[in-house]
Amino acid sequence: MSTYTDIRYDYNLPSGFGGSLNLISEQTASGSSSISFTSGIDSSYRTYIFKFINCHPANDSVNFTFNLSTDSGSNYNVTKTTTLFHAEHAESGSDATLTYRTGEDLAQSSAYQYLGYQGADNDQVVCGELTLFSPSDTTFVKHFIAKISNQHPSEYARNIYMAGYGNVGGSAINAIDFKFSSGNIDSGTIKMYGIA
Repeated sequence: MSTYTDIRYDYNLPSGFGGSLNLISEQTASGSSSISFTSGIDSSYRTYIFKFINCHPANDSVNFTFNLSTDSGSNYNVTKTTTLFHAEHAESGSDATLTYRTGEDLAQSSAYQYLGYQGADNDQVVCGELTLFSPSDTTFVKHFIAKISNQHPSEYARNIYMAGYGNVGGSAINAIDFKFSSGNIDSGTIKMYGIA
């Protein structure tokens, strides 16, 4: 007879699953134009995770975006190639779709990368995470992936998946900036973790 063990709540996984998640810093917005991390992204960790918690825009119908820097935040203009798709479902129960978003991907562009189209009602926020791999490497491009849950201005639940790379093989990434395409970040927290 086999025995079933429920390990859903055991977060002390074996070392083969990777190291621990270490909080490096966090920032909370209050009418902020953007949230930038200009220190702490270095060779201390191979992988960094940024968690977005209840980021609420001041303006309605805006894009949540990010960009990378190789000069500690003096410029956010890293050339990127990305791909993006999302699943969505309306509160009314209609319009359940899964779509590749050709208008929100980038092809060798230094523009800010789209992470979601967001409403500003009191109950509408962006949550999710972005993972940045080996930002201090000076040989390879810098890969990243993001998973986002947000609410479209027209009352759709959206699950967004984005992946890509910063095409800066010869330089290290050492800063990252998050902002809405128009207006301030009214409230919300972004936390930066390193994986040991």
